[in-house]
Amino acid sequence: MSRGTDLEGFCMDLLLELSKKAGFSYKVQLVKDNSYGRQDENGNWNGMIGEVVRGEADLAIAPLTLTAARERVVGMTKPFMQTGISILLRKDITVETGVFDFLTPFSTETWVGVVAAYLLTAASIYVMTRLSPCEWSQPQSEENRFSFVQSLWFTAGALTLQGTGPHPRALSGRVLTCSWWLFTIVLLASYFSNLSSSKSPESTQLTVKGFEDLANQNRIQYGCLAGSSTLAFFKNSNNPVYRRIYEHMERSKSFVSTLDEGVRRVKEGDYAFIGESVSLDLAAVRHCELVRAREIIGMRGFSIATALGSPLIKNLSVAVLQMNEAGELAHLQSKWWSSSCVPDQARSPSVPLHSLRGLFLLLSLGVGLGALLAVLELVHKSRTTAKQLKKSCCSVLSEELSLRLRTSDVSSALENAEKDKEKA
Repeated sequence: MSRGTDLEGFCMDLLLELSKKAGFSYKVQLVKDNSYGRQDENGNWNGMIGEVVRGEADLAIAPLTLTAARERVVGMTKPFMQTGISILLRKDITVETGVFDFLTPFSTETWVGVVAAYLLTAASIYVMTRLSPCEWSQPQSEENRFSFVQSLWFTAGALTLQGTGPHPRALSGRVLTCSWWLFTIVLLASYFSNLSSSKSPESTQLTVKGFEDLANQNRIQYGCLAGSSTLAFFKNSNNPVYRRIYEHMERSKSFVSTLDEGVRRVKEGDYAFIGESVSLDLAAVRHCELVRAREIIGMRGFSIATALGSPLIKNLSVAVLQMNEAGELAHLQSKWWSSSCVPDQARSPSVPLHSLRGLFLLLSLGVGLGALLAVLELVHKSRTTAKQLKKSCCSVLSEELSLRLRTSDVSSALENAEKDKEKA
């Protein structure tokens, strides 16, 4: 970067430290053709590499990627920074609103679990209200208030925080309904919290998360620096996705001549710039409306170029390694890559099922405890009836279960009960 007549930036700070460690003085000049360096059909090099080859410069310090072709014509130091190829995008390239976006706060597994819990709870209420003598004391003559449809309606009313009657009267039913109420309150709180954060204006989710997404869409144009090592990577790759990206860029001629031009086109919209990840990171911290995709491919290093056989190459490589071991390179990178952008509130991911396992466990305990209390209530009544009829508790319990759970032959059960009373 230029500040008046002076230059500043990561490479300028790095060059200053290297000059102290290797013991040399320097004078900086900008490359005449504003290129890093590529080879033409005649074997001639342009850019920084060309100036070093022709002896017009002793060093080339820049985000120069260490490649085999460059290593053949110039000397390259140990890499002073690791980088890769990634994608620069605008943050407002978001997922289009779908018809069923209201389901996004929970994952599919969570929704399946909620439906299963609803059906299980409704079935448990139906069974417990039939078993408990405190809820249905005279099955021979009294109609059960809680049919299965009524149980489904009661459970759905609680799920939507709308009271529906009748309510269970037995202790077993109340324990179960309290567990279901607590389950629904926490569940709805989690749902609305995640829904509001996912629908906030600041939350964005990129449609292009990687190179395969980029290759499979046609709405966003994309390109890279003309004649760069990034372009050579896609051109020489055998990966079908990378080949499609290269063929698209060649067909559409979507190349840019400078990094600044690529950043400008991305800011204008509907354009993705493919380049070195560290350069894209720097653009993202300077322009808060931009973001780099997470995927990074083709990891490589940035090196300093010197003439072949230069006595500086050894000392520079040693100095780079010393700075790396002392943490000086990391310090320089944190200095220049620090961001003043206010971080966006990322779109909340769907709540997975395992994050609510404690809530489902609580409901399961409530169902289990309610079932146990219903059985104990029935056993207590059976024991009392057995003493009155002077019959075994097991036989009375069996008759009670048969009478309460069977939907047929109720009349025969009623006749048996009348005979038992006459004998008593």
